[in-house]
Amino acid sequence: MSFSRIGMIGLGYIGLPTAALLASRGLEVVGVDVDERAVETINAGRVHIVEPDLDIVVRSVVTTGNLRATLVPEPADAFLVAVPTPFTGGHRPDLSYIETAARAIAPVLERGNLVVLESTSPVGTTEKLSAWLAGARPDLSFPHVAGEASDVRIAHCPERVLPGHVLQELVNNDRVIGGVTRACATRAEALYRTFVKGECLLTGARTAELCKLTENAYRDVNIAFANEMSLVCETLDVNVWELIELANRHPRVDILKPGPGVGGHCIAVDPWFIVDSAPDAARLIRAAREVNDGKPGHVVARVIERAERFKSPCIACFGLAFKADIDDLRESPALGIVEALADSGAGRLVVVEPNVGALPRTLAGRDGIRLADTREALAVADIVVGLVDHREFRELSPESLSEKIVIDTRGMWR
Repeated sequence: MSFSRIGMIGLGYIGLPTAALLASRGLEVVGVDVDERAVETINAGRVHIVEPDLDIVVRSVVTTGNLRATLVPEPADAFLVAVPTPFTGGHRPDLSYIETAARAIAPVLERGNLVVLESTSPVGTTEKLSAWLAGARPDLSFPHVAGEASDVRIAHCPERVLPGHVLQELVNNDRVIGGVTRACATRAEALYRTFVKGECLLTGARTAELCKLTENAYRDVNIAFANEMSLVCETLDVNVWELIELANRHPRVDILKPGPGVGGHCIAVDPWFIVDSAPDAARLIRAAREVNDGKPGHVVARVIERAERFKSPCIACFGLAFKADIDDLRESPALGIVEALADSGAGRLVVVEPNVGALPRTLAGRDGIRLADTREALAVADIVVGLVDHREFRELSPESLSEKIVIDTRGMWR
């Protein structure tokens, strides 16, 4: 059975690009989000997030009528769930958004439907999704109980994209598709084949869940090594950037670049899901998270120490996003550093972030902190802190920084 109408639950950094791509393939897509402003923006043919070329695709598919947004789910052939999966205190997974999504789509489910969880999730979450749907719709059968004979197919297909390249990678990257049963995985593969050019790799739901967590934990461990070496180098008065360049000349060494921490909705969060599920076994993963989580505090301490040299210092913080050339502030170490500096009272703060139009809620309205452009910030700053290597910042001349105290956490101003 082919697909004609898709329900996309969640229209954020993954949901909206995925919805737009499906709509561009001629499918009717009904996007659902709890943010009324996002819904209105999309229905006007605009986007509420920064992602290259997304605005062009959204404008096109909204104009043709293939994509529209709403606050309430409607009947469809398949539903894709792309909602947040943060953690709570103690780094415990918070699955409430997924459960809420399940209860929202349950009333419109029909026999033969497919439900795919795209949200990165702890192992076993897809089975919980199936159980939540079953609890709300006892008239239908679900695969965690009925197996291959289920009325509704349930699968997990985590995204594996890089912000700034989402549209390209959604199409070209391989996809791991884990079904609660084999029939569930096969049905989900048929949907993703409508826009995915990469290989679709079928497995079980639990393996697919752990695969995504493993990918991000692997990257987190490697970043932690680089961040720990930066601390070692600082202790031993060695230039970490030169050290890494030299070490990487070894044919089997590829050390990543250190930074002020790790941010984003994946790498800073997903390893904790493994630790929560297997706390005694995941010792290295926990240690890596602790190294990376501790790096922002180290940067704050360095800035405060240098600020003490001035009677009334002005500190220019370059960057708030969690990575270069995007507007995404989720779990951003740069944002956390600026918040901590604001709390410390170390000096007046000037923030430069070319990808946002206003300070985020956690900083807005505070005394002694304001948003500025690069030229203004350099004119007034005593201390310049490089937190994100946005393109605009990498292009700064050495002369513009020559009279400043520079703390460069990204190695862009060497």
